[in-house]
Amino acid sequence: MQRVRFSSPDAYQKFKVVFGDTRHHLMKLPGFLHLTWWEHPDDPTWFNECSFWTSKQALADWHMDTYHKYAKAWAANGAIMEDIITNFELAGTRLLRICPCCGELQDKQYDLAQEQAVLREQCPKCGFHFPYLTEQPSSFAVFKDVAPGQLESNHQDSDRSQPLGQT
Repeated sequence: MQRVRFSSPDAYQKFKVVFGDTRHHLMKLPGFLHLTWWEHPDDPTWFNECSFWTSKQALADWHMDTYHKYAKAWAANGAIMEDIITNFELAGTRLLRICPCCGELQDKQYDLAQEQAVLREQCPKCGFHFPYLTEQPSSFAVFKDVAPGQLESNHQDSDRSQPLGQT
């Protein structure tokens, strides 16, 4: 998660051009799952970014990506005034839904790597289609699911890439 302030409104407009191409690079990474970007409702100069990855190694792969390196260098060269970065590790995922049509309550755990498929599920009682956000050309909303077999091989690869005794 990042919280960002730009040095000027013009810097933010220029950032949106660079950021708009991000989705093309993220979707190629096997460990990428989710990216959203939004303006804080109480402070229009405060922006929030949240991204989800299959592993720490997958996030490290993004930080080593050539496009990401150049975009970060550009932003650090005056566009960004402040960037607060917080990293979290997944402890679990849970979906709570109440159908607005029939009132059916759903409370279930789900696999984050399959979130998009889960969010597209209809109400099991009446078939209501819950709203969901799709990928946006601006890169302000980018999502993808990872095939279960692919996730297991990514974890095995990342485990092999780290020397024993190091995390």
